[in-house]
Amino acid sequence: MRKFNSNLILLLMGRTVSTMGTTVLMVAMPLYILDIGGSAATIGLLSFTAFLPAMLIYPFAGVLGDRCNRKTIMILTKLGSGIVLLALTALAYWGFLNLPFLLSGLIAVSVLNGLFDPATKGILPQLVDADNLSQANSVASSLRMLSSLAGPVVGVTLYVSFGMTILFAINAICFLLSSCTDMLILYRHKKPEGQTKFFTELTDGFKFILNRTEIRNLCFFLLVLFAMVQPLFSVTLPLLFRTTLDYTDTQYGYLQMIIVAGAFLGSVLVGVLFGKGNKEARALTIGLVLLMVSMFGFSALIFPYSIARFVSSSLVYFALLGGSLGLLSAAIMFINVPVHTIIQKQSPSEYMSRVFSVVAMIAKGGLPFGALIYGFVLDRFAIHEVISVSSMLMLLISIVFWASFFGKRKFIENGQLPSVTRQLKK
Repeated sequence: MRKFNSNLILLLMGRTVSTMGTTVLMVAMPLYILDIGGSAATIGLLSFTAFLPAMLIYPFAGVLGDRCNRKTIMILTKLGSGIVLLALTALAYWGFLNLPFLLSGLIAVSVLNGLFDPATKGILPQLVDADNLSQANSVASSLRMLSSLAGPVVGVTLYVSFGMTILFAINAICFLLSSCTDMLILYRHKKPEGQTKFFTELTDGFKFILNRTEIRNLCFFLLVLFAMVQPLFSVTLPLLFRTTLDYTDTQYGYLQMIIVAGAFLGSVLVGVLFGKGNKEARALTIGLVLLMVSMFGFSALIFPYSIARFVSSSLVYFALLGGSLGLLSAAIMFINVPVHTIIQKQSPSEYMSRVFSVVAMIAKGGLPFGALIYGFVLDRFAIHEVISVSSMLMLLISIVFWASFFGKRKFIENGQLPSVTRQLKK
């Protein structure tokens, strides 16, 4: 993509700032939960409670995103998130913050994020040409990862030194600044013609996906990916550091930074290698291979024998652990970026927010349930046993997905995508 227009730059700037603040806060959240007496189940419950509202509200948010001004939705939701986080800052500063207040605040932010996400997904294709959409998605993901790169170390360092109060404040300020950036975007909302009833529009997104085999398969795989892989970062890793590995909180921050760097590198490579033309199928295939290699590598490293073998060379073990998790994070980007590009290319503009709201509900719905299941299972079984079983299941699911999705000759020949249907099937 040769250049961005000013509106796209402002959109990316706003997302970068808000992502930076969120990363600083959320990287320390599992450590905070464990430090106040929580367990893996508590972390899983926290993730479940925080993400579930966004998942439930996505379909309604998609209709609003197609009916209402997407820019206005983005601004109001970011302002609301900033105000909620300022309230959590005050509670933490005065010593009144407890788990119920924390959960209530995260639920509120989750609802607002559920309203925000379909709007921003829907507005992006209106700011770039269709030929540059894949690169725009890649750049957006890369900037999001780049803004998160220093967040883990900064977040853990600030948490160890000053506690959670400063982290809530930073996240609040970032959301408020991001809303100001969105205000500068020049965007004219085009009211859809022939607007139908709210419930009819609500079901249109589901109907569109149900009538598109490729999108249905992609949604199912994203559901599994979020459920089985993402909790490795949010639930398994902090528990591993607190109960098994002999590393400091700062080193935990560095490891999280490596994970973000892997995602950033994956986003960049997808854009550079597969950004032009219809090469999404090739990127997706590479992502599946990297996913399985990294998952089995991580699984092998956390076996008791491996940990004991490298105990005298902890730096070597740390490098291997970081390498496997960084590769896993890159693999997710090799899957996530082309998947979203495929869906965007196969979705008409007037349905874009609704389609992506349903896609987000299905895909991200796996995260809270996956985190909840991981949390309770890890309280009863050894970490290496759980991850080994997860890796085997993910391998089987990936093989089935590849065979059913890529087995169609029209999809894999020359990396071409199937023809795009621009109208809903009645």
